[in-house]
Amino acid sequence: MTAEAEQALLAKARRGDTAAFEAIVLEYERPLYALALHRMGNAQDAADAVQETFLKAYLSLSSFRGEGRLRAWLCRIAQNECTDLLRKRRDTVSLTREDETGAETELADPRTDPAALLEQKETASAIRAALGRIPEEQRAPLLLREYGGLNYQEISAALSVEPNTVKTRIFRARQKLRAFLCEDGNFFADDPSEQSKGGARE
Repeated sequence: MTAEAEQALLAKARRGDTAAFEAIVLEYERPLYALALHRMGNAQDAADAVQETFLKAYLSLSSFRGEGRLRAWLCRIAQNECTDLLRKRRDTVSLTREDETGAETELADPRTDPAALLEQKETASAIRAALGRIPEEQRAPLLLREYGGLNYQEISAALSVEPNTVKTRIFRARQKLRAFLCEDGNFFADDPSEQSKGGARE
């Protein structure tokens, strides 16, 4: 979605146009869910975080002045919401466990080969487990980059750190992710961290 399209939808949403806000939700719910899933570790908590994110965004539309992209603002809210939920549920939530509800962590195509689907699920589980071993200050910018789709400047604004610090932390997070995945025998040492990427861009 272009910046102009975002501003047009925001203007309508601020005037109470629910269809405009629904269009915003449809545009960004998948990347926010991916971000929340890798932060929370299970589907139900990720869905709760996304729902709360959009609720808070809707109630705070008047405070968003359009400084930066809407996606970055929503990701920042989602990050904060995940942090709050993890704090409340620290006795029951683990970033390394499977989704105990049995719900799929991705929107699966029912025509997908069962063996391939199982392999994808196991791969996602291995990546989540490895991410859970990375320090939060390095994991947060990596998730915003790869699953939130933010660029370095947007991550810098979302986390209130310098762009160069963002780049350094992401680099170190990728190194650790690669090492953990290889250590656990999930991937070979060619460049397994690439499997966690979601089309990074500057």
